[in-house]
Amino acid sequence: MAQITPQNIELFNRNLRYESPEEIVSFVLEISETPIVTTSFGAYSAAILHLCSSLKKDIPVIWCDTGYNTSATYKHVQRLTELLELNLDIFTPKLTTAFINNTLGQPDINNPNHELFSEQVKLEPFIRAFDTYQPDLWFTNLRKGQTRHRENLDILSFGTSGVLKVSPFYHFSDHQLLEYLEQHELPAEFDYYDPVKVLSNRECGIHLKK
Repeated sequence: MAQITPQNIELFNRNLRYESPEEIVSFVLEISETPIVTTSFGAYSAAILHLCSSLKKDIPVIWCDTGYNTSATYKHVQRLTELLELNLDIFTPKLTTAFINNTLGQPDINNPNHELFSEQVKLEPFIRAFDTYQPDLWFTNLRKGQTRHRENLDILSFGTSGVLKVSPFYHFSDHQLLEYLEQHELPAEFDYYDPVKVLSNRECGIHLKK
């Protein structure tokens, strides 16, 4: 990814600001050797998964299953995997949900144990996924305004690990994402719960670590 650096990334972001998500993904794929896309299979996840898999059929799709997802989310995973023929790789905690529940529980976000809980169920599997794939490009569905941290990002950004993070729908509103889903006859799923993030305006942690 030598063409995009911390020194010139602002220029690239200005040039990509009014390009379509398809054009953004096509452009960065040309300069990537090991791209991945990560997903939580949340409400609008079908958009980024459809976009990336339609332009690179075999792109690895990384899902860190915390073990605390809703039944609707697991059905959503199956539906999208079949519909889009995803190259899905699921990473799970090393400890079972039952073990975590009986030793640590699922602590509230104000509980000091919540940080350890987050490490066990989401951050460790995510870091393991990155170590496995060693990506040079990371597609995400981050959008402007979702959290304070994401407000300060852009279409292109560098994570703490130095991997180029690409958010093709960064400037899209909820309404625009729904239009994308409708245009491509894709499902949305709003019955979703992240035990690490809990609140919609909190970070789940992986975008602060990588």
